[in-house]
Amino acid sequence: MARKAAYRKKRQNRFGMFLVSIVVVMLLIVVAVKSHELQEKKTYYAQKEQQLQEQIEAEKQRAEEIAEYEKYTQTKKYIEDVAKDKLGLVYEGEIVFKDENK
Repeated sequence: MARKAAYRKKRQNRFGMFLVSIVVVMLLIVVAVKSHELQEKKTYYAQKEQQLQEQIEAEKQRAEEIAEYEKYTQTKKYIEDVAKDKLGLVYEGEIVFKDENK
């Protein structure tokens, strides 16, 4: 009987080790899959960050252009250009040549 009990105990130990091994393998698989998903998210967010940085740079450049245009609109040259183009005004004694095609 002692042999049977020892054999049964050995068999139970093997079965227990088998179950533990399966659990460990399953955990490794889950960790590997989640790691891959996180890597994909990291890549996606890096691309998104790059796009946003490009947008920020474009908006900064646009803001500079707007500031320059604002300064230009406050000059005498701008006022003269608008008066000539939109209102058709000219200085006294100035001769205006118009294109026949227009």
